Amino acid sequence: MKPATRQTQTAADRLKPDLVAGLTAATVVLPKAMAYATVAGLGVAAGLYTAFVPMVVYALLGTSRVLSVSSTTTLAILASTQLAVAVPDGDPGKLAAAAATLAALTGVLLLLASALRLGFIANFISAPVLTGFKAGIGLVIVLDQVPKLLGIHITKQGFFRDILSIAHHVPDTSLITLAIAVATLLLLAGMERRWPHSPAPLIAVGGGIAVSWILGLQALNVGTVGLIPQGLPSLTLPDPGLVWILLPGALGIALMSFTETVSAGRAFAVSSEPPIKANRELLATGAANLAGAFFGAMPAGGGTSQTAVVRAVGGRTQKASLITAAAALATMLVLAPLLGLLPQAVLAAVVIIYSVGLIQPAEFAAIRKVRMMEFRWAVAAFAGVLIFGTLNGIVVAIILSLISLSNQAANPKVYVIGRKRGADVLRPQSPEHPDDETIEGLLILRPEGRLFFANAQQVADRIRALIAHHRPRVVALDMSRVVDIEYSALQMLIESERRATEEGATVWLAGLGPGVMECVKTSGLADRLGGERLFSNARAVIRHYEERFLNVSNENSNETKTKSGDTNLRS
Repeated sequence: MKPATRQTQTAADRLKPDLVAGLTAATVVLPKAMAYATVAGLGVAAGLYTAFVPMVVYALLGTSRVLSVSSTTTLAILASTQLAVAVPDGDPGKLAAAAATLAALTGVLLLLASALRLGFIANFISAPVLTGFKAGIGLVIVLDQVPKLLGIHITKQGFFRDILSIAHHVPDTSLITLAIAVATLLLLAGMERRWPHSPAPLIAVGGGIAVSWILGLQALNVGTVGLIPQGLPSLTLPDPGLVWILLPGALGIALMSFTETVSAGRAFAVSSEPPIKANRELLATGAANLAGAFFGAMPAGGGTSQTAVVRAVGGRTQKASLITAAAALATMLVLAPLLGLLPQAVLAAVVIIYSVGLIQPAEFAAIRKVRMMEFRWAVAAFAGVLIFGTLNGIVVAIILSLISLSNQAANPKVYVIGRKRGADVLRPQSPEHPDDETIEGLLILRPEGRLFFANAQQVADRIRALIAHHRPRVVALDMSRVVDIEYSALQMLIESERRATEEGATVWLAGLGPGVMECVKTSGLADRLGGERLFSNARAVIRHYEERFLNVSNENSNETKTKSGDTNLRS
């Protein structure tokens, strides 16, 4: 009996961290899930369903030990845009069917991507562009909730028109609604500031329900959640007639769901846990969305803030998510009638507090400090969401990422390599190292990256300009940083060698990797250069040049002539 008791105690001890984490996460996840459902234009019950079915499915299939999957801010606003297009009259029955269709499409697309092993799309949107996109989303969500804080109603017409409409309706503000909203905002902001990851949303929701019941807010024309179905979610079938209308939006939602899921999973993984497998995450999130679609859930994905709660309070496995899902089930079965008293202003305040975090001025500043070009992409993505809308904002973000990638690939760097004075250190010349020296008559150039048809001419023009400027006896191309060379670029290299020879300069090659060397050999360029013009690295080039040319000069001048680098190229 004693061994059995010890074994039972050990199992309980192992479960305790996940039990605490799951219940703590539920106090944050459930109020936020209900709030996000209102962002999407759905009843709060849809948020509870999303915190139940998708969370359970991901817990069984996902590769992250602690990732919490339910609705997120970004997915809620994207779903809102699509549902408004599919059901312009806002009919609750039609909205439920449209939401099921949207979630099912999202799931099918993710499962298809998993079958095609498209896990690499997790890195498809660059980090600066994603920063701008999320900041735009955050601002859109905040503005979308302002009418609920004021107790007014507007017709949505786009970000900038909505600002004017809200300003026009400010005189109609309900003071009691505004007071509830301000009190909730102060409570949430204060608790999050002093006790991060605290159950602040649960306290706000509980307080809102209590105030609504005591003061009879419904009789005072304060908007409340209203009737919530009590019990298990009923079967909801997608509407085939909405497939083509919702498919473009489902593509964007699937991309963002997967991107957020993998990003959050990787962010909270620790070295002792198995790595996050992108293709398996596609399968898990796809199955979670598809299953949720038939039980009234909205599109779901991994949430950063709720996962942070799980990790912060000691969650170790997906048992924590299963406990959170059990809490959602208990809420549906027992607390649904009470939730109907919740003021809409309280939910709006919860949404705002947890959406403002998407706007990160510090991230913009950090990007600007390092790379001005990527800062411009971030700002453009931010503006794209505000000008073109959330769904089109994804398209803008993807296009900007592709333009950024193409721009970097089409403009590889070509550095002039110098030698640190008094040391055997070779590095690109720059204003930060004005004393670096170059050997008279020898110009070492180092192109970097993959050379292919899109950048071959750029590289050729840059090499030719540097040769014309320096007029060297020998041009040595250090190819150690060239990972691959495509046929067009190889022809460029052959033509550059021929042109340099005609202009009186000899071309040497150094540091060729196995793949690049094979291309040089098969093209015949290696035979043209001969063994005397192919070197293992740039240092071998310098030694050979000094032995061949400068020793002869030393007999006459008794010194090695060097000159300081005079280019403005940066490393």
